[in-house]
Amino acid sequence: MKAAVWHGVKNLRVEEVELRELREDEVKVKVAWAGICGSDLHEYEEGPVFVPVNEKAELTGEVAPLTMGHEFAGVVEAVGSKVTDYKVGDRVVINPTLTYGKKHELVDRYDGFNFIGLHGNGGFATYANIPVSNIHRLADNLTLQDGALVEPTAVAVQATIDSGVSLGDTVAVFGAGPIGLLQISAAKAAGASTVIALDLSEGRLEKAKELGATHVINSGKVDPVQAVREIAPDGVDVSFEVAGVAPTFKQAIDATKPGGVMMIVSIFARAIEWNPLQLTNTGVNIKSSIVYTPTTFQKTIDAMSSGQLKPQGIITSEIELDDIVEKGFETLTTDKTQSKILVKISGEK
Repeated sequence: MKAAVWHGVKNLRVEEVELRELREDEVKVKVAWAGICGSDLHEYEEGPVFVPVNEKAELTGEVAPLTMGHEFAGVVEAVGSKVTDYKVGDRVVINPTLTYGKKHELVDRYDGFNFIGLHGNGGFATYANIPVSNIHRLADNLTLQDGALVEPTAVAVQATIDSGVSLGDTVAVFGAGPIGLLQISAAKAAGASTVIALDLSEGRLEKAKELGATHVINSGKVDPVQAVREIAPDGVDVSFEVAGVAPTFKQAIDATKPGGVMMIVSIFARAIEWNPLQLTNTGVNIKSSIVYTPTTFQKTIDAMSSGQLKPQGIITSEIELDDIVEKGFETLTTDKTQSKILVKISGEK
């Protein structure tokens, strides 16, 4: 079968690979659509960040080269001998997070997690074999293309829950890339009345308004902290750092009110220099969030199905798997008007 395989930095190849044998507790999924994530881009541009290269990943038992892609949905093609809850033809979305599964889900999500598509073979391929515990049914009124948006939307939903955003809150989102845009949508759905989006790209800021931002600020044209405080003089209740660079990390703290929360959502591919005295002097609390619980993942599907969350607006391009390097990864590297690029595998909707 055809797959996009990570061999190293700037070395992603679409090539023929063999799908390993289906295990008794797995489901074989015919992939329909898959999204390119910022985490994928980190691996392409400056990895390895998560991809195992020197020894096998703890939970997948796999090592590079491996098939990327962790935001995907498709149709069940076959089921393992011990799978009873799914059948051939079921439309499913994949929760790519692998954990030991031995603790309460709020703790378990941090317990040795691996990702399908980063620590092991994923969804930029014709087929993928997935543990049945990582499969969710797709609501009947959602397309398989919608299904490819569930995973990144769940990241934003979980970060919103973890941050404590509530009715009437003021929120600032630093970075209007794909997760930042979804963060705007999730914060609005949670009840935030004021949502400020900050980015260097006018195109992304326009997209932020479409997703529900009440204010937009171009951080390259004005002092971002001062601009935020003109809207929220004491600072925002919650800020989300979704850019993953030192300047926005510090700006997000300075834009948050005393006792407020600065939530780290982004992946920092490299260490930054920062003095914690900034917290001591401001009274801001820092929290962080990665992935999501299975409960949050299902709630995200339900919220999309009900129309409470409408992430479809982040899609800016649809490409073929053969074009994933040039029209996908390279385009995302150079064209900041792009947000979410979906890769057509079977293309079924």
